[in-house]
Amino acid sequence: MCDTHHTHDTSPHKGLEHEGHDLEHKTWSRRSFIQALGIAGSGSMLLGSSMVSASAPSPLTSAIAAAETDNILILIRLSGGNDGLSTVIPIQQYDTYANARPNIYIPESKVLKLTDDFGIPTYMGSLEPMWGEGQFKAVHGVGYEGQSLSHFTGSDIFANTDLETTGFSGLNTGWMGRHFENIYPDYLITPPASPAAIQIGNLSNLVFQGEETNYAFVTNNIDQLEEIAQTGFFYDIENAPFDNCMYGDQLKFLRGVANTTYEYAGLIHEAYERGQNQVEYQDNGFARQLALLARLIKGNLGTKVYMISLGGFDTHGNQPLAHERLMSNLSIALNNFYEDVAFTEQDDKVLSMTFSEFGRRIYENGSTGTDHGKAAPTLFFGSGLSGSAFVGDHPDLNSPNNRGNLEYTMDFRNLYGTVLAEWLCVPRADVEAHLLGYQYQAIDLGFNCSGEDFDDIAMDNDPPTLPDTPPSDSDDPTDPEILNTVVHTPYYPTENAPHIHLEMPFAAHVDIQLYNILGQNVGTVFNEMMLEGSTEINIREQMRDTLSTGKYIYRIQVGEEKMSKSVMIM
Repeated sequence: MCDTHHTHDTSPHKGLEHEGHDLEHKTWSRRSFIQALGIAGSGSMLLGSSMVSASAPSPLTSAIAAAETDNILILIRLSGGNDGLSTVIPIQQYDTYANARPNIYIPESKVLKLTDDFGIPTYMGSLEPMWGEGQFKAVHGVGYEGQSLSHFTGSDIFANTDLETTGFSGLNTGWMGRHFENIYPDYLITPPASPAAIQIGNLSNLVFQGEETNYAFVTNNIDQLEEIAQTGFFYDIENAPFDNCMYGDQLKFLRGVANTTYEYAGLIHEAYERGQNQVEYQDNGFARQLALLARLIKGNLGTKVYMISLGGFDTHGNQPLAHERLMSNLSIALNNFYEDVAFTEQDDKVLSMTFSEFGRRIYENGSTGTDHGKAAPTLFFGSGLSGSAFVGDHPDLNSPNNRGNLEYTMDFRNLYGTVLAEWLCVPRADVEAHLLGYQYQAIDLGFNCSGEDFDDIAMDNDPPTLPDTPPSDSDDPTDPEILNTVVHTPYYPTENAPHIHLEMPFAAHVDIQLYNILGQNVGTVFNEMMLEGSTEINIREQMRDTLSTGKYIYRIQVGEEKMSKSVMIM
């Protein structure tokens, strides 16, 4: 919780706290609570008072082929709003910085100078060897136009890239969720052999959320994922509570079903057993997260994207001690992690990047802290960076806005676009679709999968518009580019009549099968030639009204392409 005893200074900068700050936390906590109960988010369930969520491989089909690159991305969420001026210190503007923060500034004697212009606090000194080895880049002034100072809204915008998000109104899919939705159009029936993503820390985030499901294997905390990795099970069946009462057998049964259904747990366990930590980590939650990720990566789990969290950055009060503890733990753990994966020569295949819902203001408040602000640096780590550097333009401390906020100099979507295109090797057209049409500027971070010339790409901050689908030069209806233009949408013209709206850009044989939530085929909805054009298919009519009420999954196959979505039968 935040310190609510802020000093209300009437000057234009100092002591100005974020309006509605306490209400914001109540709202944020309510959303988190709802998600923890499995009410929000399609991949969650509650068993034995422990929330876990996952998507597991179906026994019906083999795994989808892996993506072209074997690069791995780790997203590090600094929850609460990290103070950028206590992370990267602008040496050339040091006097302005120190004067704005007379009680909390980092003394010159405790600034580790990395270049003539910028340094980091000595409590982040564990990053110095990484800087020397070319494994550390910091991008200045990351934010966006009209940046929200709300924890809840700010977190959603950094996850869904929808700058129109306000309060509970905003796009409910994330940039990574849209990426995985594009890679795995038949995910609900044919998930990949390994978890597409693993996320530690479930609350208040949309990064991996797609239209139909959450694409991450999610645990609430490191304790849960460690238990899964060590045992291969979600739940301890033998030591379930209520052994001596009528509910014991029921609870054991439910937990057994969960352990059988979520087959990814076994794969995580196998990778954990294959991989070994060869470096000693500190005993704190963040270090434990990275230590476990190192074992899974070294054990060749096959997961391409991980997300971990470090909380406590909402430093309205007593910031110096809090920030020192947090960033010291982060720096030591990251240094240990990259030393660890270097033993198996995987350090050049793992890129880590931080993100936070907002930065903090230039001026300290009356509680030896800082209030919600705007721009802040994003930190990147890994040998794949091919050299250490400070990237972009640092915001001018002498030209804040009228609330004492740093103005952004780097749109965060440029970094997302660069990571997707240049590290994960996603085509630019797909990247811009995942970013809701934003035409990103590729940033030179040291990797260049696409081969694009970064210097020739102009910044475009026009309002986002989705690109038109380019015409295909192929007339072959089995061409993936043509198959991807097949449109299918479930809709409900009357209460008890679920339909599928299907649009075909060519004549082809269409096979639609229906599955229940256990992955069992319950029948054929449609299996015949369809001419070019659109049609509406009544599921209940086609299945002769033999379906029970509940959630189902339909899979459409056209040629070799398979696509699936969920549908409610009422």
